Amino acid sequence: MSRIGKKPIEIPTGVTVNIDSKNTVTVKGPKGELTRSFNPDLTIQVEENVLTVSRPSESKEHRTIHGTTRALISNMVEGVSKGFEKGLELIGVGYRAQKQGKKLVLNVGYSHPVEIEPEDGIEVEVPSNTKVIVKGISKERVGALAANIRDVRPPEPYKGKGIRYEGEYVRRKEGKTGK
Repeated sequence: MSRIGKKPIEIPTGVTVNIDSKNTVTVKGPKGELTRSFNPDLTIQVEENVLTVSRPSESKEHRTIHGTTRALISNMVEGVSKGFEKGLELIGVGYRAQKQGKKLVLNVGYSHPVEIEPEDGIEVEVPSNTKVIVKGISKERVGALAANIRDVRPPEPYKGKGIRYEGEYVRRKEGKTGK
């Protein structure tokens, strides 16, 4: 049995979960609403603020989607109640970020500033000019936007310059040595 799949999900107060006949789960909470469709073979039940996911058989297909489905629903519940955030750091001389309206403008060593427009439901904060925080209710979309920002200038291994996640360790290489 899947260790993650059989764990029950506690539904906090203020969060409602609706499941229709086609296994489309809608989670509403204080921060917003998320909807996602899941495989109709799985059984998703809510009983007294506890949500459980169970599978009909031990076939390989059902085993593979059991834990994933439970984890996705758990992230939806956490997202609408607490929200998710991902922090990024800009390291390098002259590297800076600023917010212009909703857009994030990055100056990271290119001849032009790079502008990134976050999609609806995702918010970008710039507490200092070398720090960016991506916030939202969908873990998937927050992580995707943070990865897109990091891809503008990923950290390089020689000087460590670039955009990295908060707390990310960049393995440094030794440079060339002369004779």
